[in-house]
Amino acid sequence: MKEFLEIYEQNQDKIEFFLQESLKNIGDLSIYEKHKFKEIFNIFPSLELVYLVDKKDKNQITPNYYKNKIDTKGKENNRSYLISRLQFKDNNIAFSSPYISSATRTSCITVTIKEGDKIVFLDFQIEILLERLNLIELNKPFHAATKLFYILAGFSMIALSTFIIFYSLYDFIHFMIFKNKIELEIIFKPIIALTLGIAIFDLAKTVLEQEVYFKSYSKNSKVETKMITKFLITIIIALSIEALIVVFKIAINDYDKMINALYLISGISLLLISLSVFIYLTKKK
Repeated sequence: MKEFLEIYEQNQDKIEFFLQESLKNIGDLSIYEKHKFKEIFNIFPSLELVYLVDKKDKNQITPNYYKNKIDTKGKENNRSYLISRLQFKDNNIAFSSPYISSATRTSCITVTIKEGDKIVFLDFQIEILLERLNLIELNKPFHAATKLFYILAGFSMIALSTFIIFYSLYDFIHFMIFKNKIELEIIFKPIIALTLGIAIFDLAKTVLEQEVYFKSYSKNSKVETKMITKFLITIIIALSIEALIVVFKIAINDYDKMINALYLISGISLLLISLSVFIYLTKKK
């Protein structure tokens, strides 16, 4: 929603001009009440609610007209608190700031027009409005399919990370109970598994946050940089622990193969240097 508001604010003048001219070309809106404003809903796919208010006593004189239903609960409600916040222009039209509608639970703006002894209220859903004006790209079937895929992939990674953590703990406890000796490798293996589990879970959480629960429609380099940095740091920690185990094992059993440990540590160092350069360049940008 934050992105929608930012895009709306950047194009607010153009959007208001578009709505103002489009509504002006339609003529008096109150005459469409006899057909339950169906013609208006067909013209504006982003329109989600219409109702009329008496200009004198500020009471709502019609039900809430939605695209596919009518709600009579709002009738006779006093709307003076809404009208007092509006600043009508010379053409008797006013635009509200973006807000969450209590009726539809969506982010919207309200366009208010004075017509004779009536005031017309029209709620436009910001998401669809931006899409219709080609300010965002939103294909609902494709979005639903990709969302389903990300849900499946994200929760699968969470399940896998949970399995890794519990299996490593089970393996460690099983060894401690049924084995008479304690090996250094057995102590470090659960640490590596837990570290990898955290890395996988963190990646899954980021995917679900960005693509499912808080869908991002624009590229956010800060989020991507943070995700890559956290994931690589976790992997480097896991590899460093593994390198430490390799050094201990080689030092005890095969001292002549110490060069292999050097290769592993050199590779980790190269990863660390690359990550440092990446962080420096992104911050500098």
